[in-house]
Amino acid sequence: MSSLNILMIGAGGIGGYYAARLAEHGHRVVLTARGRHLEALQASGLQVDYEGRLINCPAPALDHATLIQTYHPDDFDLVVITLKSTATEPVLDELGDWLSRGSVPVLSLQNGVDNEPLIAGRLGESRVLGGLAVRIGGHITEPGKVFAEGVAQIVMGAWPKASDADDARLPLLRRLESAFNDTGIPTTVTPDIRYELWRKLVINNGVNPLSALTGLDTRSLTHHPEFGKVVYGMMAETVEASKADGVNLTRRDLDEMFELIRSFNAIKTSMLVDKEKGRPLELDSIAGAVLKRCEALGIEAPYTFLVNALLRQ
Repeated sequence: MSSLNILMIGAGGIGGYYAARLAEHGHRVVLTARGRHLEALQASGLQVDYEGRLINCPAPALDHATLIQTYHPDDFDLVVITLKSTATEPVLDELGDWLSRGSVPVLSLQNGVDNEPLIAGRLGESRVLGGLAVRIGGHITEPGKVFAEGVAQIVMGAWPKASDADDARLPLLRRLESAFNDTGIPTTVTPDIRYELWRKLVINNGVNPLSALTGLDTRSLTHHPEFGKVVYGMMAETVEASKADGVNLTRRDLDEMFELIRSFNAIKTSMLVDKEKGRPLELDSIAGAVLKRCEALGIEAPYTFLVNALLRQ
């Protein structure tokens, strides 16, 4: 199979890991970053510590202004956004006009259920792929260096769904599924990406805000006699919120997601890492997304409301 040309917008824990795995297997990857992380990437390349194995990735790294000057969007087979969801609108403001010059599909690998609508609003639904990174934890440990752990699966699909059997995104999705799996990234293509994104949000709303509030990792939270009940309660509120988008998750989804995160590694959530580093929290895209939809449905979400309010103090 021919190698892919991939632009990875955001070379943090998630984007850096996937970029390194792809580059290691001969795919051409270009990274974007900023600040000291960008300087280190340009000087020494990216180094990823994945469960005790060091992966060196010498991929070119650019800021967005240099990207626009150097490349046409259709130089790439795929653009992947792995930034925090708080950065989706700003990056579309920066790169939207440039992306509009081409037709390359854009894959969001971000938290929440509101990134794909933002991208579609700027580029059109026919260019949007939804995706989620499952059972992976990762963060920048120092400029140019990333730590990642977990099975690190990807689920992706045409967003909000394929228009028909001739949807131009489907051949690319099949190619990506094959190529990613060949590099050791377990990848599946789903016909209903919105369902999968909401299932991921069930986990994220269950553990991310509460971990940032308590300082506890996912295993400590889910096995705690009191906090475990709060996690389950926030997950249940997310299941109810899904009905506002017509996704209609069930009690079975709730129990599956709770058992999944309960049995997974003790992960320090991205929101806890952000809180410790004094960075903005992804509250709007996680707890905020749930609260907004519960309000639209006219239902209460007391667990999410309280944890969100405490974190915003």
